[in-house]
Amino acid sequence: MRCAQQDSRCVDPRRTENSGKRRGMDCLFCSIISGDVESRQVASDDVSLAFLDVSPAQEGHTLVVPRHHVTSALDDEGELARIMPMVTKVAHILVDKLGASGVNLLVNSGTVAGQSVDHLHVHVIPRYESEPGMSHVRTQLPMRPVDEIHAQLCS
Repeated sequence: MRCAQQDSRCVDPRRTENSGKRRGMDCLFCSIISGDVESRQVASDDVSLAFLDVSPAQEGHTLVVPRHHVTSALDDEGELARIMPMVTKVAHILVDKLGASGVNLLVNSGTVAGQSVDHLHVHVIPRYESEPGMSHVRTQLPMRPVDEIHAQLCS
């Protein structure tokens, strides 16, 4: 497996003033795709680009982004489906090359969900037997009956 780019320089999205804006130079990920901002690219194809996260949750934490600017998974249903082959490829690379036992796939859509860059991206986070993995913090809230929620979702 040959990496898409062998450059060692990266830019931290939290230090980029324009990281949350739309299109071209105003979007950090569009700037990475165009080559104006350097990254550690892992793989690429005509539809998507995969590069290492500069603030990783785990060594090898990789982001997969569509080459076409889409703000979130809520904006274009088809775009997430189009980048999934690259997500799968990256997951296999992390297992094969880093010895990961599994991966977490994570998509944050919207600021309230933790999306920090307004360009659709999938986090592919390698997981190992020796670590606790991704824990889920659950808040105890009063729950409506399942049938009521189901009816609301299906109406």
